[in-house]
Amino acid sequence: MGQATYTIVTFAGDGIGPEVTAEATRVLATIGERFGRHFKTVPLLIGGAAIDQYGVPLRPEEIAACRQADAVVLGAVGGPKWDNPTSRIRPEQGLLALRKGLGLFANIRPVRVMPGLAETSPIKTELVQNVDLVVVRELTGGIYFGRPSREWRERRGRVAIDTLVYREHEIERVLRLAFDLARTRRKRVASVDKANVLSSSRLWRGVATEVARDYPDVACEHVLVDAMAMHLVRQPAKFDVIVTENMFGDILTDEASVLTGSIGLLPSASLGARQSAGGAGRFGLYEPIHGSAPDIAGQGLANPVGMILSFAQMLRTSLGLSEEAVAVEKAVEQTLTEGTVTGDVNLPFATPVSTSAFGDAVIARVAAA
Repeated sequence: MGQATYTIVTFAGDGIGPEVTAEATRVLATIGERFGRHFKTVPLLIGGAAIDQYGVPLRPEEIAACRQADAVVLGAVGGPKWDNPTSRIRPEQGLLALRKGLGLFANIRPVRVMPGLAETSPIKTELVQNVDLVVVRELTGGIYFGRPSREWRERRGRVAIDTLVYREHEIERVLRLAFDLARTRRKRVASVDKANVLSSSRLWRGVATEVARDYPDVACEHVLVDAMAMHLVRQPAKFDVIVTENMFGDILTDEASVLTGSIGLLPSASLGARQSAGGAGRFGLYEPIHGSAPDIAGQGLANPVGMILSFAQMLRTSLGLSEEAVAVEKAVEQTLTEGTVTGDVNLPFATPVSTSAFGDAVIARVAAA
């Protein structure tokens, strides 16, 4: 097989980020050996680590380096050392700046309950069996970015305001991405809004209806966000692709993560419009959905699955290496279903292993395939 070179920027970040990134990078190296690929990883700093080194959570130089790469991966940011919400400089600003600087407008979070792991979910086993859905969350608009957003004091007490703004083009591009994704899956889209209350949601629903006409092969339904919160725990297996705005997506993806039994199992991708530097796929930022978990950092307790599967997403989506992605996913699934888990996965009769031991097990299966 011919040799190919791919450049990947890695932000290990804070807390358990360096541990899970290290294991995923080792898996990637094994994939390179097996398939004759050359992956050049460029480690850079973000979040608290960057604040300590440079005084800012992300420098322009790092964003420039990302633009020259084929893909970017991120461990996690934040921790008690920098945990001051009133501070002018915070680790989370690095992630927001990275998304904005790279033009990333959609977060893709697959939620799949692997065979044999349904019983680890806090939801009834019969409800989560066969769950295989994807949540597409809009990233650049909504209440998180609207202006004005401020707090002040009046005669009768304190007042605060946040502004929820969406523009047609922001809604349309994330909806089209969701419908395109559905065409590669089971051809069903659930567009989530609060159209019975919010003007922004009525615009969202109107644009969704218009976009759906361009995809006659994809079934589209509109679901109110409060109803979707209920459906995700009562009948999650009925959904294929769920697409929604920024804040609703933030909440629903955390709820959906519970279905699998551990937040440590889930990957994510943040995508924009442009192609990767090598032109093989869509440029993206890949990260597990868990946080920095500073309480277990450095103890070998972190679950690297979310990060390893994020690398698999990167292989498929940004590098165009589907066979390699499948090899990673199969190795992870075999490792888990055969009873090798970290402590956060409550699998009966399984003896938890360390972060690096789990990485070893996945690497052995990748190499042996």
